[in-house]
Amino acid sequence: MAEEICPKCGLPKSLCICGEIEKESEIKISALKKRYGKMVTIVHGINKKELNSLSKKLKQKLACGGTVKNDTIVLQGDHRNKLKDILVSFGYKKDAIIMS
Repeated sequence: MAEEICPKCGLPKSLCICGEIEKESEIKISALKKRYGKMVTIVHGINKKELNSLSKKLKQKLACGGTVKNDTIVLQGDHRNKLKDILVSFGYKKDAIIMS
């Protein structure tokens, strides 16, 4: 029986590297003070297909609320110090994550 072929790269599913290539893009993490002095953490540069699932995982891991707006993840609270380690554990490259 023939193995399934990836529609993006044309390689068999066992050799497909599309997911790894998407995780090598540059990710920017920043914090912003919002209304009434509340802090939010903003994550830019995540692939559109992964935004909702990654947002859900991050909110569970950090025990906070958040949302997805304009291709960015907005998390309630200042989580910059923990976020880089969590993203690395999810398979993103440490060098591709920029803190600001």
